[in-house]
Amino acid sequence: MRCPRCKADDDRVVDSRASSDGGVIRRRRECLACFFRYTTYERIEETPLRVIKKSGERVRFERDRVLAGMIRACEKLPVAIEELEAAALRVETRCQEEYDREVQSSVIGTMVMEELRKLNQVAYVRFASVYREFKDVSQFLEELKPILEQRGGKL
Repeated sequence: MRCPRCKADDDRVVDSRASSDGGVIRRRRECLACFFRYTTYERIEETPLRVIKKSGERVRFERDRVLAGMIRACEKLPVAIEELEAAALRVETRCQEEYDREVQSSVIGTMVMEELRKLNQVAYVRFASVYREFKDVSQFLEELKPILEQRGGKL
């Protein structure tokens, strides 16, 4: 590590402490040439997850965008924001665990639909209708069929 004052690269670590969450190590260093003390931080280098959109464009994964879509689908429905935040976090966690660097937007959409199906069936159908870009009523009814069969009803 180069000293910020004299630019010498010979130093010693005086003190090391881990942050409360364990994600960062703070080190106090002393330059052996000019005796200047300074602080450095050590973190794990994370590779951000990228989303491959339908157009082929690659953008950074943002949990807030997932959450915004879920909130829109649940508008005027009795679904707590805490439940949606937890569901968005589960989607993000799954994406990070199952995909190394890039994930298709279609995979994220499917995960969001799974989460919404558990929370509220109306929100699920709302999201599916936009996400799957239904062209006519028959596609909409096909999406409703499994839900109705699960309840014992018919179309």
